[in-house]
Amino acid sequence: MKNPPSLAFEDHFNISLGDLQKILDISLSRGGDFSEIYLEYKIYNFINMEEDIIKETAESISLGLGIRVLSGEKTGYGYTNDLSFAKIKKTALTAASIASSRALREASPLSPVQFHHNFYPVLESPHKESLEKKISFVKETYHSAQNFDRKIKKVKVSFLDHTQFVTILNSEGLKVSDVRPLIKLACLAIAEKEDKRETGFSGGGGRVGMEYFSTDLTPKEIGQDAAKEALELLEAALPPAGEMPVVLAPGHSGVLVHEAVGHLLEADFIRKKTSIFWNKMGKKVGSSQVTIYDDPTIPYFRGSYNIDDEGTIPKKTLLIERGKMAGLLQDRLSAKLMRRPLTGHGRRQDYSCIPIPRMSNTYIDRGRYSPDEIIKSVEKGFYAHKFLGGQVEDSGKFTFSVSSGYLIENGKLTAPVKQATLIGTNIEILKNIAMIGSDLKFGLQTGTCGKEGQAIPVIDGCPTIKISRMTVGGQ
Repeated sequence: MKNPPSLAFEDHFNISLGDLQKILDISLSRGGDFSEIYLEYKIYNFINMEEDIIKETAESISLGLGIRVLSGEKTGYGYTNDLSFAKIKKTALTAASIASSRALREASPLSPVQFHHNFYPVLESPHKESLEKKISFVKETYHSAQNFDRKIKKVKVSFLDHTQFVTILNSEGLKVSDVRPLIKLACLAIAEKEDKRETGFSGGGGRVGMEYFSTDLTPKEIGQDAAKEALELLEAALPPAGEMPVVLAPGHSGVLVHEAVGHLLEADFIRKKTSIFWNKMGKKVGSSQVTIYDDPTIPYFRGSYNIDDEGTIPKKTLLIERGKMAGLLQDRLSAKLMRRPLTGHGRRQDYSCIPIPRMSNTYIDRGRYSPDEIIKSVEKGFYAHKFLGGQVEDSGKFTFSVSSGYLIENGKLTAPVKQATLIGTNIEILKNIAMIGSDLKFGLQTGTCGKEGQAIPVIDGCPTIKISRMTVGGQ
């Protein structure tokens, strides 16, 4: 990117460092332990095409700041989109009201921090590209799906990009900035045959520039992939129900890891003892083949960032090592209360939200088996290809909906099936993992994760995985 991250502050926030230093002191005026200012400027663009026309284009700009004060386990927070000193001072006093200590502190002098990495060095920020170029990509995606087969009756294509400029300052003297691009092109295709109607989905993007859709994944490929899935589902049947071996497809099945394991290893759930893993550190929770990481440092990935939303340099974090629980995803508050090191996983949706521990790019690491070996080892079972989503309880019990899959018969993928449900508990499934493939892949670069009302970009992945037995809901 042409503009270095340090210019996020100089170019977009018309407030002096001297005034911000005063605001940090004001936010500690009632005795808080720590205070922080999060400044955000975001440019957002959106295009939607359906019914053969560009139905909607939108562009918006948001600007604001949030002020957080920590006092023991308590958090005070205020935010504003009015960056006048008087309004920011009022916001700081709102956040400060959580504290009531006589031991007053002063903020340390601000000292700019420069990091020497960039996980998304795009040639040009997406928001600087022309609307005409973006519309041409949308139309190409749309028509490649629409013209793929006569059974494709309806297509929807959406394109969105945003560039986020952030600066984070805190009472420990930190001042750090980042510029984060994000882009997504997605296609939904609906196929019809007699009284049947099915939907296919595909998409791509990440923290990339428009060049991604010329070099990595073309609009034509996205449209055709969505159409192919819809057509395959027209021929699919409902799966048999019961307990059987299940093979998870590489990439797309990572959502099961994200939901069933990743969330319950976020530190706030652990310290509040609402996660089944709260007392499992160092203990065996799965097969010795299972190693799980969360890594915000993978170049260009949707869930990556140079700094988290507290200004911490992120780290590739080991969560489960050879079946044993080995780590947690930490934000500043949880790390302090649990007396554990920061991992750089404090994330927030925008300036109106407090940071909380969140995943980024979460995956099961590769194993030693080939995909063919794994499928050939199953005489009769189910192959889960794509997921719609699912529900997970704090106890670890989960239910996942599978949009598309295949029967496995005599070591081969045979009939396509749809609308299956996978049911189980996370520790049981982790222990029942019998084989892990060498073909680690990641899902579509389109995912968003919700927690406590906050949505953030994420991605997940896994190799081909065999689970020796699992309950499949079907006919």
